[in-house]
Amino acid sequence: MVVNNNQSRRDVLKTIGAASAVGATGIAGCLGDGEEVVTIGATSTGSSTQAAAQALARAANQHSETVRVDPQETGGWTANLYEFEGGDIPAMGVDNNSLAKAMAGEGPFEDEPVDTLPMQGFIFTSLEMYWMAIEGSGIESTQDIEDGGYTIYPIQPGFGTRLLTQEVIERAGLWEQNDINNLDTGDIAGAVEEGRIDAMVVYGANGVDLTGWAQEVDARAEGELYAIPIHDTFEEAIDNTPGALKTEFEPYGWLNQEAVTSRTDTVTSWALAGQWAFGPDISADATYELCRLAVEHDDTIRESDPTTLDHTPESMTDAVIADLEIHPGVADFFEEHGVWDDSWIRGEV
Repeated sequence: MVVNNNQSRRDVLKTIGAASAVGATGIAGCLGDGEEVVTIGATSTGSSTQAAAQALARAANQHSETVRVDPQETGGWTANLYEFEGGDIPAMGVDNNSLAKAMAGEGPFEDEPVDTLPMQGFIFTSLEMYWMAIEGSGIESTQDIEDGGYTIYPIQPGFGTRLLTQEVIERAGLWEQNDINNLDTGDIAGAVEEGRIDAMVVYGANGVDLTGWAQEVDARAEGELYAIPIHDTFEEAIDNTPGALKTEFEPYGWLNQEAVTSRTDTVTSWALAGQWAFGPDISADATYELCRLAVEHDDTIRESDPTTLDHTPESMTDAVIADLEIHPGVADFFEEHGVWDDSWIRGEV
């Protein structure tokens, strides 16, 4: 895809999203016998959001008589907010950092604001981002990246994980002096295999497994990737970035664990919560049913997406933003199960 340098950030993200979401409907559709189709902007192929949406769709197909889920490829969590405002998708996966920045008109939304936001649903993932370097790069920690002159991949533009990662990297002072690679996640494995990347940010989901595109990178890198520790300045950047949850753990999901942990046994991550969000075109009955499926049929969801969260009514509220409306069907589910907080805001359809 060729993007004109004069295009605004909104136009770029909408171009990416539109190219992916061909065939997506702007409103919830209906099948026979009263079934409602919920079209969800589920980001790119191989992403954690796409896997989660496909798993939810499977649960709906097998265990619901009233709702179906139609995952659509889009440009990412941040891009989804522009797609939603444009009427291209009625529901989406989105991260809390993108939502918070859109609400405040900050970050990418400062120059290109979003005036119409979706209502909140429930959390479906927590993504744990951290640094990897490629053999031959000479990088042993993030302090080396501070010196500059490296080609780094901070995840695909338009992804909520990219938005947060870029903010952390910029805050740590590692951005301007390095060459930033902006490939789509579907193309980055080839770039790593060909030696065109020195360091990159990857992520896993919920402590279970790598996201799909990172698994492809792992398979094609043939043991040439290794985790690197962060230095004090980078750790301070994580601590000082709103929306970034600092965690430390042993890297998981890699084919060659010995190579991955050759420089460090643990990584420090900046984690980010993602939730399903819905517009007023989606009925309260439909979102209530999706909540029910997430709790009562998590075994079916996990068969499709092993990284899925172990949902309970309580855990489904973990990503609630107090100042943003909650879809009424989700609110009904929370109230019925005793986890509703009266300070939260019920939306309308």
